[in-house]
Amino acid sequence: MPSIAMMIFTSIYSVVDGFFVSNYAGKEAFAAINLVWPFLGILFMIGYISGSGGTAVVSQTLGEKDEDRACRYLFMITAAAVAVSVVLSVLGFVFIREISIALGASGKLITYCVRYSRVLIPFVPFYVLQAHFQALMVAAERPKLGFLITLLSGLTNIFLDFLFVGVFKWSLEGAALASGGSMVIGGGIPLIFFMVRNGTPLRFKKAPMEWKIIAKAATNGASEFIANVSISISSFAYNLQLLKYVGADGVAAYGVIMYVNFIFMAVFFGYGMGSAPIIGYNFGARTYGELKNVFFKSLKLMATAGVLLTGAALALAGPLAYLYTGYDHELYLMTRHAFACYSTAFVFMGINVYASAYFTALGNGLVSGIISSLRTLVFQLGAVLILPGIFGIEGIWFAVCIAEILTLFVTIGFFLKENRKLFPVEA
Repeated sequence: MPSIAMMIFTSIYSVVDGFFVSNYAGKEAFAAINLVWPFLGILFMIGYISGSGGTAVVSQTLGEKDEDRACRYLFMITAAAVAVSVVLSVLGFVFIREISIALGASGKLITYCVRYSRVLIPFVPFYVLQAHFQALMVAAERPKLGFLITLLSGLTNIFLDFLFVGVFKWSLEGAALASGGSMVIGGGIPLIFFMVRNGTPLRFKKAPMEWKIIAKAATNGASEFIANVSISISSFAYNLQLLKYVGADGVAAYGVIMYVNFIFMAVFFGYGMGSAPIIGYNFGARTYGELKNVFFKSLKLMATAGVLLTGAALALAGPLAYLYTGYDHELYLMTRHAFACYSTAFVFMGINVYASAYFTALGNGLVSGIISSLRTLVFQLGAVLILPGIFGIEGIWFAVCIAEILTLFVTIGFFLKENRKLFPVEA
């Protein structure tokens, strides 16, 4: 539960930014954020790669009862994540104008993209640290502390957005600065926590870099890399198709869906993140009976959550759309309808997301990567490019649902195929 709550509050960054920008800066500024967000998502993904992949390595090492080695691995993987995020942030800051144009921005939208991104990008390493430490706080047996840090970070973002955008009228720059300030809290506090003696099995222990371990963590986290890159590419395709079929209003409507989608998907990603250290630990300790128990209970939970979230999304489609677009009736109607269509995907999404996290925790980055890439890069991208030509704008809104259904068949196939390998000992 703390991990799910952490993911929900982490998603508040974009959700709150979107609300204030849409209502105070207008739909063009809101559309600009949606255009540039796929690129920012690629920068942020470093933390999810190192966090999920690193947690698998660290948790399995703890399961082998070698705390000293686990602490050294924690230091190495964290240092590598920070270094990579700094380099990518510098490149992104320098070339953001060219990147914005490549993402489809033109005219005034280019200026909006650059204004928002150049304030936010310097804070990217802190966001990377926050994402990196979310699963590791669970591995360190402090999930509630991780939740409290994320809660504080999210509340800070809300307050600063209200102050900078609502009161001071700093528009895009204010929204970016508000997110940046909360990222400093979300990434900085856990960094200090792991630097000192903290009463847990994990803390930084300085050690020379072992590139084999870094590569293993990166490989384990490959599915998260693929998933984030694929989501960014799919979002880019969505934006281009929407600009083609309905213009900037379509991009704004899709942006609302993505912001709200972050909160709903946080349940699935949070559960995957929270259960990953348990899976990795039991796999390392060879307690296969407990591993099997966690696996089947998790499938039931994700299936139930998918149905409940779909119902909630359908019921809340109107109020949530109005929250962002109530100032423009036509945009509100489009957004409400689009979100109702999109929400049908939640029925199938939970099991697919869990499958990717599960195989990552087992150190099987290949299978996890295949599921993630097929889900977003092949099925979703293919659906959003092909279906509009047949069904028009409805094909765009239902593309994710079709992609999740196709992915579920692949997921079930891998579960059946790998069952004997996953549970070689009958408890």
